[in-house]
Amino acid sequence: MSADPYGLLGVSKTASQEDIQKAYRKLAKKLHPDLNPGNKAAEEKFKQVTAAYDLLGDPEKRSRFDRGEIDEQGAERPRQRYYRDFADDMSAGTNAYSSDAGFADFQGEDILSEIFGRAAGARANRPRRGFDIQYTLPVDFLEAVNGATRQVRLADGAELKVTIPPGTRDGQVLRLRGKGEPGRNEAPAGDALVEITVLPHPQFVRKDDDIHVELPLSMREAVLGGKVPVPTTTGTVSLTVPPWSNSGKVLRLRGKGVARPDGTRGDQYATVRIVLPDRPDPELESFMAGWRQGQGQDPRRKAEA
Repeated sequence: MSADPYGLLGVSKTASQEDIQKAYRKLAKKLHPDLNPGNKAAEEKFKQVTAAYDLLGDPEKRSRFDRGEIDEQGAERPRQRYYRDFADDMSAGTNAYSSDAGFADFQGEDILSEIFGRAAGARANRPRRGFDIQYTLPVDFLEAVNGATRQVRLADGAELKVTIPPGTRDGQVLRLRGKGEPGRNEAPAGDALVEITVLPHPQFVRKDDDIHVELPLSMREAVLGGKVPVPTTTGTVSLTVPPWSNSGKVLRLRGKGVARPDGTRGDQYATVRIVLPDRPDPELESFMAGWRQGQGQDPRRKAEA
């Protein structure tokens, strides 16, 4: 990634961490390779915005990047050199900074240098816990609902196995202890913080721990009722439709929603939608034309009241 990470995510440099998170989620759901099979441009763009979020989504890394301490790749930038750095590179006869004439009376300089040197060394050798590392992992809707195992590629190219618990929510952060940056001087390693982005599903919609789906019915099924197949997040089941089920009627399948930590599950709600035949049916048209009771029906009466 060589482009400006703020530009890749489409946010300003003053954007909040929440705005950065929202921008990434929107782009991830649009560019994810699973939703763009064979689209190399989208795949490359997805990699770029993910790398940008890995940098800006971590407040520590973002602050260091804004100060110019690390580059877009997260690599250390060369530190700024001061006049004493240049003085060490030049001979005493060619540069005034390298001369000790101005410090002839400062006999304690070596002692102070030794003291400060020891203090700096002590700080450098002090145990320090490793930094946490943030990752973002897009997962399919059904993987989040039912649980799965996925791989996350680390910055060094290694892969980390991530167990996604059943019922994982969009935006949920999984903490993998000890999988962050190594500690210093035998201090513990940091953690890997994996933020889950749940991709949308073409049929199912999640609301809290419940699943909602549309249930298309033929006119015959809606009028006469009967058993019809209904998709759920764990497979197709048979649902009994009551006679005279109108469009908009909601049928509940108990325990077919999202798994909860306590072992229970939410429910699934199927909303009826009556669908006419794909092709005109002369027999149905003839019946409707002679259906006297149907001529008196006014389905818009309540809406107009």
